[in-house]
Amino acid sequence: MHVEMDPLDLTVRDLNATCAFYTRVLGMCELRSDSGDRALTFGGRQINLCLDGQDAEPSAQQPTSSSADLCFITSEPLAHIACRLRDNGVSVEDGPLEHTGADGPILSIYFRDPDAHLIELSNYL
Repeated sequence: MHVEMDPLDLTVRDLNATCAFYTRVLGMCELRSDSGDRALTFGGRQINLCLDGQDAEPSAQQPTSSSADLCFITSEPLAHIACRLRDNGVSVEDGPLEHTGADGPILSIYFRDPDAHLIELSNYL
């Protein structure tokens, strides 16, 4: 069986703050549906944004903001990303650290989005 992930649902407290962060800091694109649903797109993938307390059904049993750990792979050097994070008032919590990703060794930095989800940005080595 071949499996891919798309979309991912992310529970957030503030749709505007989340969209601003991911578009400004990570270069994702915001998508709005005619029904008012909002999502972020990047690299052919999508993150559906669910407002905390108003999650669509079906959903996780107890969806909450600040509960996700997300890893994104990028070809942009982590030093450039760290500068952009700093310029946007975002602190790198850890890294760069080397460990193993799905396709081999990666180098990662870690920071938090507006909901305190842990975000890992990585380069394959």
